[in-house]
Amino acid sequence: MLVSSSAKLRFVSIPPRKMRLVANMVKGMPVQKALGVLNFSPRIAAQHMAKTVKSAAANALSREGTDNLRPEDLMIRQITVDAAPTAKRIRFQSMGRVFRYRKRFCHLTVEIEGQTTETPESTGKKAAVRSKKASPSKGGQAKSKEKATAETKEKPPETATAGTEKAVKVATKDENEDE
Repeated sequence: MLVSSSAKLRFVSIPPRKMRLVANMVKGMPVQKALGVLNFSPRIAAQHMAKTVKSAAANALSREGTDNLRPEDLMIRQITVDAAPTAKRIRFQSMGRVFRYRKRFCHLTVEIEGQTTETPESTGKKAAVRSKKASPSKGGQAKSKEKATAETKEKPPETATAGTEKAVKVATKDENEDE
């Protein structure tokens, strides 16, 4: 069964053009290989991209579980970099002039897909087993309490060990010396 998940990183203080350069580098790669490329990329956008790819992979694994989905099977399906609102700033210049510049932001969306190893028939069986374990009957709870009380009654009382006997002997010697 095909599984897909996504992660978003919004209002990143990197221009969309610079972020798209990194996105095109890893688009379509397996997740582990993409993370290797991103970790060794000198661009600051690669750190934000790696963080979002890890989050998308974690979302997929937590949704499906590690029993059904392996991290090696995950692929980056699509990376979207959109422009976010631009912040206008000013820089004062000579003779009373003002130059305006724009700080551009972007939104990053990473979509990941992977193939599960489990068949739909076995998921139904596991769900039935989980439901039985999750809601035991009241009679079952009473039996387990009886077993616990019976086990505690059957245990013989513990006797003093050799270490405690030595401690008692030492204490009596000290009392004799004081007299």
